[in-house]
Order: sequence, then C-alpha cells, then structure tokens
Amino acid sequence: MASNKVVRDERSGAEVVYGAETCYKKALELLEEMSLPNGLLPLKDLDESGYVKETGFVWLKQKKPVEYYNKKIKRIVVYGTEITAYVEKHKMKKMTGVRCKELFMWINLTEMSIADASSQKIYFKSSFGVGKSFPIKAFELDDDKE
Repeated sequence: MASNKVVRDERSGAEVVYGAETCYKKALELLEEMSLPNGLLPLKDLDESGYVKETGFVWLKQKKPVEYYNKKIKRIVVYGTEITAYVEKHKMKKMTGVRCKELFMWINLTEMSIADASSQKIYFKSSFGVGKSFPIKAFELDDDKE
C-alpha cells in the first residue's frame, strides 16, 4: 500500500495526456526538450503519458509490451506496459520498463545519457552498472517515417 502512495505522490502536479497520437507527440516533444534523439521511444500506441516538470518524472503507459528491432544497432528492445524515468538535459535516469537483448540475455536498462554532444554517442547503462555506447544517429527517426 505504501508503494501506491509513493507512486501517486511522484505523479502529483503532472501534465497527463491520453490517446496514442497525443502521447506520441508529447514523447517526441519531451525528447527534443531534453536534447535526446527522437527515436529513443518508438511507441506509437500509448494510452497515457505524464510528465512532472518540477521533478523530471515521466511515465508512458501502453496496453501491451512492444518489441522493437533497431536495425541500425542490430538490437531488440522491449518496452513494457509502463515505462518510467527521471529526465534532465541529455539524460534519462532511474528508468524502468525497458529491456534490451544482449547476446542471449535480457538486460534491464536504467539510464541513457549523452555526456558530450560533440562525441555523437549515446551511452546506455544496465541495472548491472555496465553499459555500452552507440552513435546518436542510430536513434534518430528518418524524416519520411515520422
């Protein structure tokens, strides 16, 4: 019961939107505001999206998990029914609901960040504390697919 109260408090004061098109648009706007690549959240069937500007807490809800194959980095990513994170410029931290397949294991991703924009690399950190960098371009939407 205490955990439900924490979730409610964490979300108080949030701007919440509903519906797939509106949620996707808000997710793209948030990524742009945080200077993160616009293809990090390729979720076009969202039910709910919320953002608490004061704390940076964000959540995205969808009916079922989405498995996404990023051809540019040759990785499968699964976005759960609820994705949460704290966002700030060039960073998402304390992430939940995002897993990546690495070799034969599913790894929970807990952070993504761009330490130096000039490097053109984005760093993904796992719950094990290890991470990997990829080119930022691999997470940018093609103009004709938006």
